[in-house]
Amino acid sequence: MTAVAVTGLGVAAPNGLGTAHYWAATLGAKSGIGRITRFDPTRYPARLAGQIPGFEDAAHLPGRLLPQTDRVTRLSLAAADWALADAGVDPRSYDPLDMGVVTASHAGGFEFGQNELQKLWAKGSQFVSAYQSFAWFYAVNSGQISIRHGMKGPSGVVVSDQAGGLDALAQARRLVRKGTPLIVSGAVDASLCPWGWVAQLAGGRLSDSDEPTRAYLPFDRDARGHVPGEGGAILIMESAATARARGARSYGEIAGYGATFDPPPAAGRGPTLATAIRIALDDAHAAPADIDAVFADGAGLPDLDRAEADAITDVFGPRAVPVTVPKTMTGRLYSGAAPLDVACALLAMRAGVIPPTVHTDPCPEYGLDLVLHQPRPATVRTALVLARGHGGFNSAMVVRAAP
Repeated sequence: MTAVAVTGLGVAAPNGLGTAHYWAATLGAKSGIGRITRFDPTRYPARLAGQIPGFEDAAHLPGRLLPQTDRVTRLSLAAADWALADAGVDPRSYDPLDMGVVTASHAGGFEFGQNELQKLWAKGSQFVSAYQSFAWFYAVNSGQISIRHGMKGPSGVVVSDQAGGLDALAQARRLVRKGTPLIVSGAVDASLCPWGWVAQLAGGRLSDSDEPTRAYLPFDRDARGHVPGEGGAILIMESAATARARGARSYGEIAGYGATFDPPPAAGRGPTLATAIRIALDDAHAAPADIDAVFADGAGLPDLDRAEADAITDVFGPRAVPVTVPKTMTGRLYSGAAPLDVACALLAMRAGVIPPTVHTDPCPEYGLDLVLHQPRPATVRTALVLARGHGGFNSAMVVRAAP
């Protein structure tokens, strides 16, 4: 089976813009979580988020794009530009049909939709166009990247909440294996606007703490919900053979993938994350003992944390593998979270460390070996990344260091 390599990374995260800044901040346990400044959160029960500062100054996007796009699209375009440059790829040197784009989306179109609704309030005749525009948004990120770089190969958008970021990378791997030379994949999400905030509050999973260091505490006895964030990562994926032939550096390979869907509560059957992990391990021809680190989903709610801890200990045994949740420094980025974790895992392989989980005092009964407060030196050759989406989505991905 064709090995699929990651040759470029483009990162936009609340604690670092660009891969180098993000990685330095992660190793330094620097958090990007704070009080929302993109709108006045005073009236809302949750007021903290992971926001990206200084993006407008760093993005260097053409001015003509600004009135046509919203923040999530601009973040996606900038991350794609950075990933292509990191991979040493000039799209102009490729046949347009040899390049595709597969991304994921959770709710990044809220700001776009809010802007359209504001037009609606001003002009009632725009009622239809406002809602058509919001429904159409899910294809925008993929389409804008494709248009910007002349990519006319296979493209698409995956929508499976936070699990979607891994699902998009898995689809990209399939397309490379089918013969498309290069796929731009991953996800960036951004829904920090009043409409998006109300929708997230309705889910009942947001932390209401005003203390940035105590708001998002996965696997902690005081876990009380998550803090949302904006950002994510875009990855360049191509066959390992093609990457070697053009002399490209490979961060590592997407070695295995598994996905399941939890049964409804009334079905009397338990969660299926452990099954997704085993499918991913089998797909990678790996045993549990081969995994050097687990990048956990880290929901930050006691019942969901317990379910994830049970899945990890079921597959690996109690405290048998280091576990980390770097997103404690960014907040949960929805579809952008898992691609960022994949990027983080690949960077950890190169650096020989496992990045930390910050602020958490873990419950010992969960049986996890959490990497806390500072990076842990380790040889990381193979890592497992987990992601779960609201409603029962589970995805697991095995990434392996380049030979």
